[in-house]
Amino acid sequence: MPSSSPRLDLADLEARLLALMVRVLVDPPVTERGRGRPQVLPGVVLWAALTIGILKGQMSQVAVWRVITDRFWWDHGQIRVSKEAVYHRLNNTDAAEMAGFFADMTALLLAERPAAPGYEDLVHFATGVYGLDESTLPKLAKRLPALKALPNGDPGLLAGKITATFDLRRHLFHSILIHEKGNQNERVAAREAVATVPVGSLVLFDLGYFGFAWFDDLEDAGYFYISRFREKISYETMTVLAEHGTTRDSLIWLGKYRADRANHPVRLIEFTVKGELRRYITNVREPAKLSIRQVAELYALRWKIERAFNLVKTDLQLSALWSSKKAVCHHQIWGVLLIAQLILAARAEVAERADCPLDWVSVALLVQYLPQYALDYDDPIGHFAEMGRFLGFIRPPRHIEIEGPDLPSDAYGPPVPTPYPTRAERYSGKQ
Repeated sequence: MPSSSPRLDLADLEARLLALMVRVLVDPPVTERGRGRPQVLPGVVLWAALTIGILKGQMSQVAVWRVITDRFWWDHGQIRVSKEAVYHRLNNTDAAEMAGFFADMTALLLAERPAAPGYEDLVHFATGVYGLDESTLPKLAKRLPALKALPNGDPGLLAGKITATFDLRRHLFHSILIHEKGNQNERVAAREAVATVPVGSLVLFDLGYFGFAWFDDLEDAGYFYISRFREKISYETMTVLAEHGTTRDSLIWLGKYRADRANHPVRLIEFTVKGELRRYITNVREPAKLSIRQVAELYALRWKIERAFNLVKTDLQLSALWSSKKAVCHHQIWGVLLIAQLILAARAEVAERADCPLDWVSVALLVQYLPQYALDYDDPIGHFAEMGRFLGFIRPPRHIEIEGPDLPSDAYGPPVPTPYPTRAERYSGKQ
């Protein structure tokens, strides 16, 4: 692998694949039957062709076959295999190899950039800041006999779910888990996903993950978190840290009754914006570390992972699956995720070269115009950055300003002595 970081434009994708695939995948060969010597289809060629095909918008198995047979592949030369050989390989090879390639590419991209422009100062006390979420994959086409028998809405028609952690400092996917059960509860894969991020990180997630045992497990494992507070959850107030009008900052015990109670106290933040009550909880219990406004602003960043999922499913067309077979679909999913990482990394480079915040660079327009620029210009990212403001590719985003009050420091009493107390936990069946 070259010692210098390659430029993150889409024109030299194949060169990047070469550099990243130095660990040529060792797997059983798939051969084409017929006279003469069988033709081997190496895994390294299959994964490269799959990714290049997706990048060019050629979203089908036959398109992957055309990419394979239409060019020379490094030391392998020109490979002649049948379409059936490619179909068989995609259907019978574990997608874990493609997942490994995605992990290698992600590690390289994360190492190249400590933070995206505008996000360098995000939560100094935390090791990292990550969004946690999941997305249901599209439905499988009813082409196979086993699928035709299933009624519409049956979970068996889903290709599965993606559970992801998203690095909010670098604005890249940090880890991806694909699980086949499309109706699986969010918290089942959550612990495995969070275990991939560094201890001491701050994790943001929505109400789908709300649970006393989940909060205690995060605390015990050494993670910080922020979540919205679920209505009709019982709690006891330990102490009020500060209160002014409709704004209150307090430490509470989750669970008021003996049958359902959390082990660690949490901080409950409540305030009203335009008549709407907003409530957040966090285990960052010291207001000096995170103010009320900062908690609200950080939780709003959780939407960044939703937008990354939108890049995958809408802009890169993952809403249309190639096949009715889950194994083939999972290869397609990993290929699209890899392209999404390259797009997100290219966006950060555009922002850096245009000297603007990352949020000013349109992801949708980057996907639309960068491939054509890669054909027309030697430096497509430089041209996008140079012309971006004039063409409207780079402009301040239209988003709602996050409103959250900041109480003055003298509104707070003396700090609560640490270590904070704990109590015997008890989780009801619904946890």
